[in-house]
Amino acid sequence: MRVLLLAAAVWLAGCADGEAGARREGKIRVVATTGMVADLARHVGGDIVEVTALMGAGIDPHLYRATASDLDRLKAADLVLYNGKGLEGKLGDVFVKLARIKEVVAVTDGIDDSRLIEPEELEGHYDPHVWFDVALWAEGVDPVAKALARLDPEHAGEFAKRAASYKTDLLALDNEVRATLATVPKPQRVLITSHDAFRYLGRAYDMEVRGLQGISTVQDAGVKDVQDMAAFIVERKIKAIFVETSVNARAIKAVQEAVKRKGGSAAIGGELFSDAMGDHDPVDTYIGMVRANVDTIVKALK
Repeated sequence: MRVLLLAAAVWLAGCADGEAGARREGKIRVVATTGMVADLARHVGGDIVEVTALMGAGIDPHLYRATASDLDRLKAADLVLYNGKGLEGKLGDVFVKLARIKEVVAVTDGIDDSRLIEPEELEGHYDPHVWFDVALWAEGVDPVAKALARLDPEHAGEFAKRAASYKTDLLALDNEVRATLATVPKPQRVLITSHDAFRYLGRAYDMEVRGLQGISTVQDAGVKDVQDMAAFIVERKIKAIFVETSVNARAIKAVQEAVKRKGGSAAIGGELFSDAMGDHDPVDTYIGMVRANVDTIVKALK
């Protein structure tokens, strides 16, 4: 990481004349960290923007290390968008430096802190996985529209119109998710996953959620974590647990084996998209990803 920051400092110094942050002719070049953030930019910007996501399908943003080519993309961008609240780990240090020469926006900065989850184990820091509460994620639309309008005032009205339309779609999705998850009887509405990414989903849609690892995947789950989770599953007679596309399934499979040794049975209910979207239709969009997750959860738990 020290090498990365040194490299970043070198090319940032070379851009001190402001040329790197200048608006180019043609489309606005946007670089986003995750697929979810990139999806926001595409919906709000339409054909006026050209969006690149640094992290593709199956990539864990907690562990992501930027490459030299990533720095080149960031240097060439007119606008850099990221999730924020610590999701991107030490890459946040690069964004602080980048903000001195170009437009850099954390989409979660548009959300009032009172609506964020502050876990006890992360006192003073917020859970960054806000996209699992669809209505909350909709509040990240406006910061994107405002940033694009600052770069291209001529199309500000179009950005605002597209932002309003997409927020309407997201609020409709929020209602859809709530109604669909409510079809699972309350005692069965327990979601167990590889890491603790689904607290916002649990709070928004009345589900009990348990993650084997913590908010971040930097630290692996220990033997006690596995045994405690297995004991909980056996006690509650939970029939399905879930793996995630961006997290190694090894630990969840260890839980499954521990459940068997305790006389219980827990099937792998399916694979959920947590910190990354998919690479094919429809899960390569935020709305498609959310629907796929909900369908997987409901089929397994019902």
